[in-house]
Amino acid sequence: MSLKQKEDTKRIKELKHQSRRRSIQEGIFATASFSFGSRYISPFAIAINTSSALVALLGAIWGLLSPISQMLSSRLIEKHSRKKIVMTFVFLETLMWIPFILIGVLYYKGIMLHLLPIFILIAYAFHVIISSIAGPAWFSWMGDIVDGDYRGRWFAKRSLIHGFVGIVLALTASFALDYFKKINLTILGFILLFILAMLSRFMSFRIFRKQYEPKIKLKRGYYFSFWDFVKQSPKNNFGRFAWYRATLSFATAIAGSLIAVYLLRDLKLGYSVYMIVSLTGSFVSLFLLDFWGKISDKYGNYKVLLITSFLMPAIPLLWILYPSPVYLALVPSIVGSVAWAGFNLAAGNFTYDNVSPEKRGLALSYQNMFIGLGSFFGAGLGALLIKYLHTVSLKPIIIIFIISGVLRTFAVLFWIPRLKEVSKKKKNLSVKTLENLIIKDAKPTLLEEAHQLMSIKSYMFNK
Repeated sequence: MSLKQKEDTKRIKELKHQSRRRSIQEGIFATASFSFGSRYISPFAIAINTSSALVALLGAIWGLLSPISQMLSSRLIEKHSRKKIVMTFVFLETLMWIPFILIGVLYYKGIMLHLLPIFILIAYAFHVIISSIAGPAWFSWMGDIVDGDYRGRWFAKRSLIHGFVGIVLALTASFALDYFKKINLTILGFILLFILAMLSRFMSFRIFRKQYEPKIKLKRGYYFSFWDFVKQSPKNNFGRFAWYRATLSFATAIAGSLIAVYLLRDLKLGYSVYMIVSLTGSFVSLFLLDFWGKISDKYGNYKVLLITSFLMPAIPLLWILYPSPVYLALVPSIVGSVAWAGFNLAAGNFTYDNVSPEKRGLALSYQNMFIGLGSFFGAGLGALLIKYLHTVSLKPIIIIFIISGVLRTFAVLFWIPRLKEVSKKKKNLSVKTLENLIIKDAKPTLLEEAHQLMSIKSYMFNK
């Protein structure tokens, strides 16, 4: 290797390092936008008297339009840089908070009240389309910035920081909403949150402008159509994984689209209690992200998928066992968040392991199309059931949660045995090894990460 090549390699390595740091900074503002905005769209819809069926359809809209947008946008990488694609649509996503602000103003003024639930569905549809288009480009971009040897740990660290920020901001927003509700200005509270979501996303846009983008080399013949993917999917590991995620998404969305309805409308929880219940598990799962990342890097992503998948069927059943907010926060919220945190981390890394770099954008968009269709039909079925299902002994929403748990069981038992680990990390993970990792490794990590989180919190509030 010549001196110039060594200097170029060193320079690129440093640029990637800076980009990883900026990605964490950008993600903080993206998380703020989600915590102030996206997380509160369903509660906002409920607050303006949207029916339970229409609230469930919000999940169906995301499930259908998000993957379609990603699939159509995946070939943009051929003609435009990934950085340009991400920046353009993050800026447009910033503007998409304006319709929600206007809907809040119309409700506050008492204008066209009967049409506002429809306006929310339309605004949310455009929001989903715009915010999803950048997904394949960002996923491909990050795959070239983060090396595979420590990908699990780095994404775990990124998720830890962003998760903590998201919890603090979402809880702050919930207490603010309860205050506005107490003074009969709930809608003004939502308007303020959507303004903050818009400003936060604009800060993400500004950080993306400074981030380094490695050049991508698209080999001839890299493209394959969605129909090609469908035909070949049963014959390859990644295709079967896409089918698994589609069926699991279908089973999950049946009940998932109605969680907000169940907590806010059926159990009549306040906004702060609702958010505490929703986020307690997320807070606990943050301290296990580093643990999941180490398992993923050392033993492979399939092991993490295996462990977390078998927790999935119990989650909807745990939600309906007991209505106490304390129980809901400590049991179903924690079990669900811990399972999904490990599953999502491993699922992203599993995609990186199974797909070559030039095909990642396409593969991600096609996989998300599978997931989205599952979510669309699942949420649609949930909307139909909550509207037309009539029972004598149990509330319809309870029956819907039971159906979700049963279908998740079928999805896990059918697909998990058909997947395999393709990376070189094939060390055996026994129950004893797992126990040792939890006891000897997780506890110091909890203390270390807790100290880091307190440092981050102190820095944020001092600033």
